[in-house]
Amino acid sequence: MSERIRNAMFNSIGDRIEGATVLDAFAGTGSVGLEALSRGAHDVTFVERDRIAQKVLAKNITALGAEARTAIIRTTVSNWLETKGDEKFDFIFADPPYNDPQLSTAGRLLGLLKPGGYMVLSHPGSGEGLAKTGVVVVDNRSYGNAFLTYYRRDEAAL
Repeated sequence: MSERIRNAMFNSIGDRIEGATVLDAFAGTGSVGLEALSRGAHDVTFVERDRIAQKVLAKNITALGAEARTAIIRTTVSNWLETKGDEKFDFIFADPPYNDPQLSTAGRLLGLLKPGGYMVLSHPGSGEGLAKTGVVVVDNRSYGNAFLTYYRRDEAAL
């Protein structure tokens, strides 16, 4: 995700990120999750499979002194979803590789939202929307050929 798109995304989220528990799925070097921390998120869980990206992510976390507020899960998002506990998140940022958008895996992430929680999915093209009972699309934004779709879990959803 480019810096321009990331800034636009966080500007649209505003102060809702303050105090939030965040999942940065397909984290790469962690720029989205680290930006969330800098804007007041309580903690961030990063999920990344690539070993080189994991090393850069760990160095970035250390450079920012954010070790106590972060966790790095070193596996694929799909594998992590099979083994994770019951933790739910206020915000989920999903930025899968553009050459492999993994929409079925991204759709499973919607189940990890707390009531009132948001997920932002970065994807190429307008594409198909993800569907889950109790989760609605609240915004779609395009930036050239990159798209962000914002989902929100209904407050009453369990």
